[in-house]
Amino acid sequence: MRARGKRPARRGYHHGDLRKALIAAAEQLVIERGVDGFSLREAARRAGVSPAAPAHHFKDMRGLLTAVALLGFRDFADALESADRRGGGDPQLRLRQQGAAYVAFALKYPGRFLLMFRHDKHDRDNAEFVAEAKRAYRVLEDAIRAATGTAPGAALRADGQGLLLAMWSIVHGFAHLALGGELGVAPETKQGRTEILETLLPAMLPYLPRPHSR
Repeated sequence: MRARGKRPARRGYHHGDLRKALIAAAEQLVIERGVDGFSLREAARRAGVSPAAPAHHFKDMRGLLTAVALLGFRDFADALESADRRGGGDPQLRLRQQGAAYVAFALKYPGRFLLMFRHDKHDRDNAEFVAEAKRAYRVLEDAIRAATGTAPGAALRADGQGLLLAMWSIVHGFAHLALGGELGVAPETKQGRTEILETLLPAMLPYLPRPHSR
């Protein structure tokens, strides 16, 4: 017989890891329902807590989604920095390595990736989130500077801005086509991801734009 006054512990999380459980639930929901189909109430239900419980860690739905996007940008920036180092002193190889890492990240973390670029869902007053997003962007900017002969830290010229936008648009578009199954393979399967990363992506990367000779 249960002692009077005591309530049974909720299953699904242990004291102290509710924040982690909510982030995981939110990420999975974005994968299943898309960013616009996200429900804070459903995230709480999957974490095994009441609808009011997320307020202990996140002010509101925007706060929880920002936490997921922050986690995404942090790992994304790390992946881009590692790829950039693999490119060594060759600016074009740096850009190709970054492009490959960009798509690989999107396939590995589709929920985070889809949310990261939805600025209408983020808390732009979250300084840590803004800093991590800028860090990821700066990796690409620095490779573009090297490719266009622009001094480190200097503002990009018009040709540099054009190259940056072209690179970003192509790789970002490829990632979305892959996630949407538009490339004819299923990205949610191991075989599909392998085909995208080892066959289709290498076939695309040589066609990334190169800086114009000056």
